[in-house]
Amino acid sequence: MNCSRTGSEKIRLEDFRTEVVRTESFRTEDFRTEPMATSSVQIQISEPEYKLLQTLVYQECGMYFDERRAHFLQDRLQRRLKICGLDTFYAYYRLLTSHQGRAELSALVENLTVNETSFFRNKPQLELFQKTVLEELLKRKQERRDWNLRFWCAGCSTGQEPYTLAMQVCDALAYYYLRNPLPFEMPTPKPLIPPPWKVEILASDINYSVLRTAQEGTYPESHMESVDYAFRLRYFDKVGERYAIKRGLKDLVHFDFHNLKTEFLPQRNDVIFCRNVMIYFDEAEQKRLVEKLYRCLNPEGFLFIGHAESLFGLSDKYKMVHQNNGTAYQRIEVAG
Repeated sequence: MNCSRTGSEKIRLEDFRTEVVRTESFRTEDFRTEPMATSSVQIQISEPEYKLLQTLVYQECGMYFDERRAHFLQDRLQRRLKICGLDTFYAYYRLLTSHQGRAELSALVENLTVNETSFFRNKPQLELFQKTVLEELLKRKQERRDWNLRFWCAGCSTGQEPYTLAMQVCDALAYYYLRNPLPFEMPTPKPLIPPPWKVEILASDINYSVLRTAQEGTYPESHMESVDYAFRLRYFDKVGERYAIKRGLKDLVHFDFHNLKTEFLPQRNDVIFCRNVMIYFDEAEQKRLVEKLYRCLNPEGFLFIGHAESLFGLSDKYKMVHQNNGTAYQRIEVAG
């Protein structure tokens, strides 16, 4: 399963497991040029080999490894070379570009992503999202009698971020509904999303392993430090030593594979979270991504990026929204 598969194709994560088993049955002997090196000897990578592999990664998923991050890329390449039992990096490149190497290419990309995440990460930004952005969005939607809310969390890792957004959306809608009751009958038992509102949260990543973890939706105590007691009570079930996302909240979040390098990305989003993703890209790829995200937003939609990231010099199609150390960018409607 090639990591450049587009988001327009619906992916079942269990299908990937089957394909990995099937495609990893290739014979590495077909790509070896010398007897297999012993595990104690680290194979040196030549500059041409490094350039080939660096370019391949960039073309496949947009990740760019400059001189500062070259050591990280070389370390990951060494690991994969050893696992595949190959004797040269050129042989590894041949494998990656072959039909048999599609699963290995996905495995390499997974090894290159840093999946650091947590619940309620960057609280000033999340307060801006819940208290300002959602409030504005709900008022605007109600005025237009548009009851659909669509969010996209790009680079969702193991799921803490989209589940955090789901909790915040549920709380914001409940509070908004109390202040702005609508003439619709409330079902029993009371649902997380009051009618006629409909919420969809799409969460995507290029790493199948983290998507499986996110889809499972269970977390150890060590991952729950930033989740207060009220949220634990409302949105989690304690199962043994782990905390499981409750079914109602879990049903709001849909996980899927997307490669941000492609043009086939989720459309018509009211809010996009793409935090700490652009740090992997060079400036040219950052500009392309920001333009694609602009097209993926609804008019006047909002984009959240990492606190160390900025759109300065990348696009003039957004205006900054800043409040209490939280920052977001709102789409500007460009004539023509």
